Amino acid sequence: MNSPMKKTSLSNIIAPLVALSGFSLGLVLSSGGCAATPTKESTGEYVDDSAITLRVKAAFVNDPVVKALSVNVETFKGIVQLSGFVNTSAEKAQAGRIAAGIKGVTDVKNNITVK
Repeated sequence: MNSPMKKTSLSNIIAPLVALSGFSLGLVLSSGGCAATPTKESTGEYVDDSAITLRVKAAFVNDPVVKALSVNVETFKGIVQLSGFVNTSAEKAQAGRIAAGIKGVTDVKNNITVK
């Protein structure tokens, strides 16, 4: 007798990663900090930026327009940079709107290229 295959959605994969990253971010916090400079983040900023990046990626996974695997997200001092390739300008614009709506984001640099 064959057992039914379980479907795995991308959000089922991302959720445990978010949980694990929270654990690793806690380790970073407990290891001491260093002062920020214009080109280097403090430990607190690094943790905040990592959390922002994860929230943006999770929001992309849950959005029907944006193909989460096609868009790269990097955050530095609250500024989110989006890159990658998408099929439509609507997808590019939606990715920018989603990122701008995430708590802690101060600016979005939308460098996504439309194929």
